[in-house]
Parts: sequence; structure tokens; C-alpha cells
Amino acid sequence: MRQRSRPRTTAGAAPGFTLIEAALATVIVGVGILAMVDAQQAFIKTNTWSSHAASGTFLANEIREMTRNLPKHDPVVGLSLDDDGGGGSVLSGWGPNAAEFGLVDFDDLDDFDGITFSYVGTNGFDDGDLPGPINAFGEVVPEIDVSGSIVMDGGVEAPMFGWRQTVVVEKVDPFDTSVVLADDYVEPAAGDFEGRDVDEFPVRMTVIVTYQRAGALEAEEVARVTWIVP
Repeated sequence: MRQRSRPRTTAGAAPGFTLIEAALATVIVGVGILAMVDAQQAFIKTNTWSSHAASGTFLANEIREMTRNLPKHDPVVGLSLDDDGGGGSVLSGWGPNAAEFGLVDFDDLDDFDGITFSYVGTNGFDDGDLPGPINAFGEVVPEIDVSGSIVMDGGVEAPMFGWRQTVVVEKVDPFDTSVVLADDYVEPAAGDFEGRDVDEFPVRMTVIVTYQRAGALEAEEVARVTWIVP
């Protein structure tokens, strides 16, 4: 009986990947890794912005909560137009009054106009900056590190780095609150209308929260909260 011959094989040869198959596998794995890295970076960026948006909204609403029960104008001296001695008039009572030296003395809404509560704030009104950012109790909000501990600076709590709360107070038209009026505007009488005095207009409160990260040249607006006080 004739035996069937077996095909010859090269000694020591074993099945494996060709150069083209290895290159394709490298490309596929590389594309997958790049996609994962890109997705991770996008997630980190989105998560960071969400965290900043939440912090910004919190800081804006803290100012709103702190001022919600304050009158529009000073409860003692009010808001008035006084004779300037030259036939004209000058507005009195808008902004911090002579006897008000800090946040604890603010007793009306217009005291806050143009004030910024900042991590680089000072104790005076000259530059419009006061220490901050602050919470609804007027306390400076401290910086918290990644471990959840309050950051200390020279034995005192360091404020939230890079954050600012800027307050803008504007007199607005009672029938169209998008129209801003001058602080000393008075509506004259007309017909049966008796007129509207300088302190009888609604005000629009706006809190703008910005954040400037370390090394950044400019601050970026994160949140803005606006409300009308009739």
C-alpha cells in the first residue's frame, strides 16, 4: 500500500503576525488610547467648569441673600437732591455715607454700588475693593484645599483664591426695568401725575462673579445674578 507523502515544512517556522498586521494593530491601539485621553481631558474640563459654575452661582446668591431685607436707600439720611450753592443740585445719600467705614455699616442697597469683594480686597473704599469673597453673613469665604482643609496664610484663613463678587446697583424705569436712569433722575409732574421723587424708583441689583486662575492675564465671568427691588 502506497503511503501518502506529507507536505514539507520549514524547520522551526511558527505562525505569527506579518509586519502589516502589526502596524495596523499599533495604529488601532494608538487611536483608541488617544480617544480615551481626549475623552478624559474633556471630562476634566467639563467637570472643572461645572464646579466653577456652581461656586459662582453660590457666591452671587450669597450677596442676594445678605441684602434681601435691606431698604433701597439709607433709612436715616435717605436719598435727596440738595442745593449745591451754585443754582444747581447735588445727589446725597447714594453709596456709603460718611459714617460708614466697612461692610458692617452698610444698611441699604445703594451702599453696595460699585463694590467688589475680592481675595485681594482692602479695608477701604478708595479702590472699591473690600475683602472677600463673602457669604450671606458678611464673612470671607475661605480657600479649601483638595483634602477638604481650610488653607491658612500667616495663621489666618486664606480667602477663596481668584474669586470676585462685584455689585452694581442701578436706578431703573418703573415700567421698563431694562432702561437705566441716572442716579439723580427725577420724573417731573405732568397733568394728574404728581411726579416721582429721586428716591421713588425701583433699583436693579446685579452681582457679577468672576474667576481668575493662577497665571491667567484676565478674570473670566462665571455667574451673573440680577433682580429688581421695587
